[in-house]
Amino acid sequence: MRIGFGYDSHVFEDGKPLVLGGVLIPDCAGLKAHSDGDVLIHAIIDALFGAAALGDIGSHFPDTDEKWRGADSGELLRAAVYEVRGAGYAIENVDATVICERPKLRPFVDLMRSTLAGFMGVGIGRVAVKGKTNEKMDDVGAGKGIVVHAVALLRESKAE
Repeated sequence: MRIGFGYDSHVFEDGKPLVLGGVLIPDCAGLKAHSDGDVLIHAIIDALFGAAALGDIGSHFPDTDEKWRGADSGELLRAAVYEVRGAGYAIENVDATVICERPKLRPFVDLMRSTLAGFMGVGIGRVAVKGKTNEKMDDVGAGKGIVVHAVALLRESKAE
């Protein structure tokens, strides 16, 4: 078994759609980023790469490469899972905590879990997403952006 930790954060940017876990969230500013800014998927990718000792999201999809500008993070997650599986690992579970004052995530959590499970080719029971606030503390608590922490557990599926 291998465990990996992922983290990502982005500030809000007006005029962009907000996508979290592959789900379009209405009536909220999007996130400033080189790709589509899906901070939840980015943290999960880092957790998966970390667990498999494959580097980080920036080493695979650098924000200095124009081909990733505006990239669909769901497709990046699919590619990351392909690499993780190619390295001999299967996903046991992924657990993520999204920290923001807005939007309220409860209405979207089940759809996020289902969408993420689909991108990763696992059952929905292997994906957890939780929403928390930062209780008005710091810039996240002031509503300036979103932070995500994610953990991935992998099991070896073939000899290295």
